[in-house]
Amino acid sequence: MKHRPPAQVTDDDARLFRDAIGDVRPFKPVAPAPATPRPEPEPRMFEADEAAVPGELLDMAFDPGLIEVGEELSYLRDGYPPKLLRQLKRGQFSIQDDIDLHQMNAAAAQATIVDFLAEAKRRGFRCVRIVHGKGLRSRAAGPVLKVLTDRMLRRRDDVVAFASARPMQGGTGAVVVLLKA
Repeated sequence: MKHRPPAQVTDDDARLFRDAIGDVRPFKPVAPAPATPRPEPEPRMFEADEAAVPGELLDMAFDPGLIEVGEELSYLRDGYPPKLLRQLKRGQFSIQDDIDLHQMNAAAAQATIVDFLAEAKRRGFRCVRIVHGKGLRSRAAGPVLKVLTDRMLRRRDDVVAFASARPMQGGTGAVVVLLKA
């Protein structure tokens, strides 16, 4: 279907139109209505999440008390002396850098750990800390980031040893990692 260009309006056509319409009265310009102020945003989901926490803590399939006492992480790669792990647990290594995984999902935490350890290796750090949390908001699944961190560190060739941090460094919510020199 072809579109035809509009026909040109001639002076006769314009005069005929004005005669048919008659006298016109122009409108006076009207100021636009004032804008109504927008209401302040309310963090409804955040408030709902925070309100749900006490109920979720009461409905856990695992005991958070056991995480603090019985769920300490430790690992020593084969071929290294056990004394190294004891020194790490006693806090005899100086932590040179740390990362906090709180509020991350598993995929983001995994990528963050990989990047963090690569940067630590590049900078020549030997001892770092990863704060993974205790998993108190993980419901029945248990401590997701803690388990992820444990599994990832055991598989890495550049990790010599790791152990749950001392209480003043995060306790069972953090792990101190000893990297190959």
